[in-house]
Amino acid sequence: MVQSLSAADVSVSFEGLRALSNVTLDIPRGKVTGLIGPNGAGKTTLVNVLTGFQSPTGGSVSLDGESISGVPPHKMRQKGIARTFQSGRLFADLSVLDNLEVTGVGLGLSRRVAATRADEMLEWIGISHLAERLAGGLPYTDERRVAIGRALMLEPTYLLLDEPAAGMSAEEAGDLATLIRRIIGQVKCGVLLIEHNIGLVLNICDHIHVLDSGEVIEVGPPAVIKASEKVRHAYMGTQADAEGAVL
Repeated sequence: MVQSLSAADVSVSFEGLRALSNVTLDIPRGKVTGLIGPNGAGKTTLVNVLTGFQSPTGGSVSLDGESISGVPPHKMRQKGIARTFQSGRLFADLSVLDNLEVTGVGLGLSRRVAATRADEMLEWIGISHLAERLAGGLPYTDERRVAIGRALMLEPTYLLLDEPAAGMSAEEAGDLATLIRRIIGQVKCGVLLIEHNIGLVLNICDHIHVLDSGEVIEVGPPAVIKASEKVRHAYMGTQADAEGAVL
């Protein structure tokens, strides 16, 4: 059986504006797939389609070969598709531990078991010292790590990370890369990494898709993406502008 979360020829239009045009993407288990592109390229819209937050106007989404088009977000999560958001979306008035515990309860665990699993997850990520902190008072980068911990509750089969390195220093982004490698090695889920930190994407992704104006303009391993004139043009304008620049 094919083990992947896939979008096939997905299109999305908003009041006549085409946000995605016939986008096809596969997220295989046990691999890190990158999704990059300039602002407004359609990256988050695609993630919303893959996780049930946005219905496509064309195309389909499948999970391990089975169509899941039209499945609502909470059912997607129960099927093992987890995600983070650019804005974090933590429960600001709850502690960090409670944020993870609530997720566990929502996925069917008893409160006692959910609390234990939440505590174990915080320790696994290395942020157990934040357990009693109110989520609303966390620094931006800690909020990102808590969001990843919450998404990892009950070990999803697919994890979609929407700009997890935003606002991080080079050292913090390096720690994030280490965490993502641990997720692949131990949780063994498929990871989709949506990022503006191109260095991070080139460093840890096995395969990368590049979106521009809602269309896939390049697909391939990091070496292909790094050498692509299409990608340079999308990020930096004309070929002349890109001469001498390092992607």
